[in-house]
Amino acid sequence: MSSQAVTSSEDIFDSSLNLEDIHYKEGYAVGYRDGLNSGKDEGKQVGLKKGFEVGEELGFYKGCVDVWNAAILVEPTCFSSRVQKSIKQMDELLNKYPFSDPENESATDIIDSLRLKFRAICATLNIKPEYDGYPKASGIDNSGF
Repeated sequence: MSSQAVTSSEDIFDSSLNLEDIHYKEGYAVGYRDGLNSGKDEGKQVGLKKGFEVGEELGFYKGCVDVWNAAILVEPTCFSSRVQKSIKQMDELLNKYPFSDPENESATDIIDSLRLKFRAICATLNIKPEYDGYPKASGIDNSGF
């Protein structure tokens, strides 16, 4: 009979000793669930912001290409053949950009190529873009814009 009394008293203390562990596990489960939800929300917001920025940049490049192509139609000799070739390549890159599949690995390569072509054209024409969202190197004085 005494062994039963000892066993029942151990059961009472076991629940008290495991209380901290039980609360820890419950808290972890709640925190994990909340973290997943907030992570999805934050990821969605970051994705929307980044997508908007990329779309805005691509639209800027498309506008520049359209203006340059219009100038070429009016005066075919207004740009050198090298610049005209670069403008045509930019137009082709813009048409190849995977708008419906932004996770496509070629998207990053295409936008990098567009940036390089744009910089080369601007340097050749000795113009400075006035696009606020244009990626700038740090330490460059933009007071001349």
